[in-house]
Amino acid sequence: MQYLLAALPILVVLALMLALRWGGQRAGPAGWLAGLLVAAFAFGLNADVLLVSQLKGLFLSLFVLAVLWPALFLYNIVDQTGGIRAMAHALEQTISDRGALLIVLAWAFSGMLEGLAGFGLPIAIVAPMLVGLGVAPVTAVAAVAVGHAWSVTFGDMGVIYQTLIAVVSIDGARLAPIAALLLGIACLLCGLAAARILGQTNRAPQVIVLAALMGGTQYALAVAGITPLAAFGAGLAGTIGGMVLTKRPGRFLKPSRSLVAALVTYGSLAALMSAIAVIDPVRVALNQFMWQMQFPQIVTANGFVTPAGAGQAFRFLTHPGASILLIACVSYLLYRHLNYSTAGSWRAAASATWRSAAPASVGILAMVGLAALMDHSGMTLLLAEAMSRTMGAAFPIASPYVGMLGAFATGSNNNSNVLFGSLQKNAALLLALDPRVLIAAQTTGGSLGSMIAPAKIIVGCSTVDLRGRDGEVLRVTLPYGLLIGLAMGVIALVISRM
Repeated sequence: MQYLLAALPILVVLALMLALRWGGQRAGPAGWLAGLLVAAFAFGLNADVLLVSQLKGLFLSLFVLAVLWPALFLYNIVDQTGGIRAMAHALEQTISDRGALLIVLAWAFSGMLEGLAGFGLPIAIVAPMLVGLGVAPVTAVAAVAVGHAWSVTFGDMGVIYQTLIAVVSIDGARLAPIAALLLGIACLLCGLAAARILGQTNRAPQVIVLAALMGGTQYALAVAGITPLAAFGAGLAGTIGGMVLTKRPGRFLKPSRSLVAALVTYGSLAALMSAIAVIDPVRVALNQFMWQMQFPQIVTANGFVTPAGAGQAFRFLTHPGASILLIACVSYLLYRHLNYSTAGSWRAAASATWRSAAPASVGILAMVGLAALMDHSGMTLLLAEAMSRTMGAAFPIASPYVGMLGAFATGSNNNSNVLFGSLQKNAALLLALDPRVLIAAQTTGGSLGSMIAPAKIIVGCSTVDLRGRDGEVLRVTLPYGLLIGLAMGVIALVISRM
């Protein structure tokens, strides 16, 4: 009975999002309320545990939202100048091979867009482009849904990865190599799957070459500590690689000013973040501006102890959000000075940011609050004990599927990691496994879940006149998601035994 009660808040969230199709901004608070009631009546929740857990959850959420809002604002500032579309148009002008163009758009370019801003935007932007090139609408949405999934964990300027390492309290530098390795392999498999969906199975050698380039770039950036740019850099590398491999003979791209503006903006951001990450004196000096709250030991009425410790650290000047916001403001002023945008373009960008970020913020606050409440009341540990006893040493095979289930239900790898990240960590500790392996498998599965998440598929269907036909797309993407997830589970099992 205790196991069922511990799982009840998560089941409430899943049921509301699957059966009633509620968004995270509604299901999250409902799940939090269910967690509060269960913790109070069955797990000895008291005022001290409630206060500490929710303060920790609030600080963690603010840390994440400080990346989310600036990242979306920067994306919308660039989009106001036509920069995003200009990058896509440059691909069409440069790549002469239609089959290669389709793969690069559905796989590398969509991954690059995911690196800039998530929320289904890659599918919404790229699927109509594929349709315009003669691809059937169902095939177009499915190809992009599968093709971009590898980039989700390090996407959206690193928001999801920042959330993950904060939720599980693990050093991001120690987790990055394993996570980037699994996601690099997923990149190859997603590329091969997208090519097959598009009927381009003879392009496997090109896909393998580009996957090595993309996976290597993502791994290098992640290990170097430049995680906010890992997916963007990998997608950009694949996009440029595709252009080089199939460039039109004698054809030279004439860059538009929108394209130049986009490249300069994101190039400047990459340079700034790289400088902070690799120049030690700069990073050390900026890291001095830091604040971190200390929390006392707390004990539930049932005797579950959470030791004293520090909360989320805020390094204000090296936080990714600071660099993104700075580049966004400078870019807008430069665009206005050069007449690349209108006087009111910042209002349109701010309005678009609000429409995307506000509902997501409510969901993040509630989901993180629920995860902290379950963690501090002993519910997460109880669930981990049950799952580890059931699966035993084979648990790593199931880890990606746990992440995939969370993403399928909530439409978000971020929410999946919040709900199940601590569970995976506790399961690893109970099984005497390296927690990094199961946590990396969790977020890899959450990334792959993007290809089967109804919330993401519906966004893509709405842009190619497929409203109400998302089931047709899911029938295409589901087998690929399950097969790639199994491959990731087997690889995680092998790594866990090394």
